[in-house]
Amino acid sequence: MEKEIQIMKKLKLFWELYYPVVLAFLSFLYSVSLWFTGNKLEGIFVGIWVPSILAFAIAIRQRRNDFFRKEAAKRRYKNRRRRKQ
Repeated sequence: MEKEIQIMKKLKLFWELYYPVVLAFLSFLYSVSLWFTGNKLEGIFVGIWVPSILAFAIAIRQRRNDFFRKEAAKRRYKNRRRRKQ
């Protein structure tokens, strides 16, 4: 039971880190399949999704990191004020 929980935690961590890459790769495969089935314009359109997905993921991750840095700075400031008193 404990081993299955560890595996699930690892899968969850993997998905949290790499979901944009997985989604972008699936989009790429879909784009290629559209291109080779004769739907060239649709394939190009879906191919544009790949950099869009990755750029959006970078933007979200950057905002999340900014939020956590801000919260950590607040905690450090409060701790310094407590030590001075």
